[in-house]
Amino acid sequence: MPVDFLISALVTLFVVVDPIGLAPTFLAVTEGLSEKLRREVALRVALIAGIILIGAALIGDWLLAALSISLSAFRIAGGLLLFSIAAEMVLGVRIRREGEAAEQAVDERARNIAAFPLGIPLMAGPGAITATVLLAGRADANPVQLALLLAVVIAVAAACFVAFLFATRIGRLIGVTGNIVLSRLLGVLLAALAVQYVVDGVRAILAG
Repeated sequence: MPVDFLISALVTLFVVVDPIGLAPTFLAVTEGLSEKLRREVALRVALIAGIILIGAALIGDWLLAALSISLSAFRIAGGLLLFSIAAEMVLGVRIRREGEAAEQAVDERARNIAAFPLGIPLMAGPGAITATVLLAGRADANPVQLALLLAVVIAVAAACFVAFLFATRIGRLIGVTGNIVLSRLLGVLLAALAVQYVVDGVRAILAG
């Protein structure tokens, strides 16, 4: 049903991208920039990541077919990849990697910062791209569900833009401890979604 698909897509992409969790990283990466430049970077990041994820939703299935990869196999591989990302979130590895990426990008120009590391791979990373392709596969060429997926991608990109605009307040509000706890909770939820993708893929292969 469209409503079930919409809820699944919203939960999956919001958990994988994690707009609130990226706010402290955005602050670290844009340290030293003026508020005006920060707003420009926030908008550019949202546009870059949104375009990449929309592209994944629209041509992901075609690309799989061109490479002779079945959707079931991609579901299993994607589920395992998402599970590894979830494990990193639960164990705190993702936070450390984001911190390293932030340190490397402090001296970059604003437009370069927006492309890397904020746009890729922190916002539109392998996990988000994989999740988008898997969701597009679940849409099964249904125009309504595909439109809902594109709307979700736009909503997630917009949420990141808003989170970046209020990054200073969010960082103050949730603090370091709050960010860690939030990342752990979202990681557990993502792990459950990842396992479901693997189960769906195995079930489809066995049924075939």
